[in-house]
Amino acid sequence: MTQTMPTDAQGRTAGRSEQSAHPEPQGGGINQKLNWLRAGVLGANDGIVSVAGIVIGVAGADVGRGAIGLAGLAGLVAGALSMAAGEYVSVSTQRDTEQALIEKEKRELAEMPDEELAELTELYRQKGLSDELASQVAQELTAKDALQAHLDAELRIDTEDLSSPVTAALASALSFTVGALLPLLMIVLSPEAARIPITFVAVLIALIITGAVSARLGGARALRAILRNVLGGAAAMAITYLIGHLVGTL
Repeated sequence: MTQTMPTDAQGRTAGRSEQSAHPEPQGGGINQKLNWLRAGVLGANDGIVSVAGIVIGVAGADVGRGAIGLAGLAGLVAGALSMAAGEYVSVSTQRDTEQALIEKEKRELAEMPDEELAELTELYRQKGLSDELASQVAQELTAKDALQAHLDAELRIDTEDLSSPVTAALASALSFTVGALLPLLMIVLSPEAARIPITFVAVLIALIITGAVSARLGGARALRAILRNVLGGAAAMAITYLIGHLVGTL
């Protein structure tokens, strides 16, 4: 019979992109949009912390504005491309797996329709329907769209809502770039005497915002998410500044 994808204790498909542990609005399209939004916030957060660490670390070595800007720009481009490539590979692998499962399900429906109907009926029994109702639901869904009925009940796959690797790559690169621009512009445009504290404060404010938004989208406690975000970003900037300062004095 059909091999299902791994699921967690609540029956959700394991490995699906950024799935929240909290209930979400029903409908694959809405869930997909929320997942992309969460991924965008996290990508922006990565851009903020990564480039902030680079520019503050280089600034700690007491070098000129041009060198700091060049290092920050290099970090922005490299980070955005890395994020895009990683997301493209990840989503492509997921989509290939989903396509393979869809083709497998098509073959089984063509070769053993009775067994597949019995399997679908059993799945609805396991969901709590009576034997009679489970059989009726399975038959009616099979008559309407047998493939989608099995994909939804067994694998949580919607053929109309498969992830796009190209879209994922572009969204990841864009969100990283947007986040990275903040520390880069802050440290380049601020007065030299105050560029490090101004950038530090601006980054912390941005991390408070991204932490609050990510907590809101994930249904988590905002204060904990914000503290985790801010402390991690502050530690990254402090460490890179110290390293840059020590190297600059050699």
